Amino acid sequence: MREEGSENLRAEALACVRGDNLLFRDLNFALTPGQAGLVTGPNGVGKSSLLRLIAGLLQPFSGTIHVPTSIALCDDRMALDENLPLRDALRFWARIDGRTQKDIADAMDAAGMSHLAEVPVRFFSTGQRQRARLVRTFLTGSNLWLLDEPANGLDMTSVELLGRTLQAHLDGGGIILAASHIALPIAFDVSLKLDVLEEMETPL
Repeated sequence: MREEGSENLRAEALACVRGDNLLFRDLNFALTPGQAGLVTGPNGVGKSSLLRLIAGLLQPFSGTIHVPTSIALCDDRMALDENLPLRDALRFWARIDGRTQKDIADAMDAAGMSHLAEVPVRFFSTGQRQRARLVRTFLTGSNLWLLDEPANGLDMTSVELLGRTLQAHLDGGGIILAASHIALPIAFDVSLKLDVLEEMETPL
């Protein structure tokens, strides 16, 4: 069961099944405003599924998730019109989310993408595409950011900028849950660490 409207992110006895595989069960954790969690473990053990459960894109097999009303998920999907310049592609979502032109500019600044505002998304490199996904996340103004492999394709400068942006979100009372198959090279305060392989995965 998934319940919206909480100030915190909280999982209680959470279990996830994909196909015939029980990825994890009896998962319990909580993050309060200003806290971040990092989920680690090799590919295929349930990290992305956990984020999608929290985002409401999958249903839990059992257990309860308490989530804030405002959530943004950043994963490998672009969710931007690749034929449009970045600024125009973001305007579409800004209208839906009730965000302003200043919000668009601030989100691009936070990801170091302002100089690419007039470039069509289809021309972006791997790293630029990842930063564009992050811009979309920042633009939502959501309290909870769910970040799946957020450092993929980023150079050191972009990683440092991302770390500052994530920390600013936490300092402003936001919540972050990030997932990565490697140790994240991003500098931000992490209050909770979960290793999927050691703490969450349960064989059938």
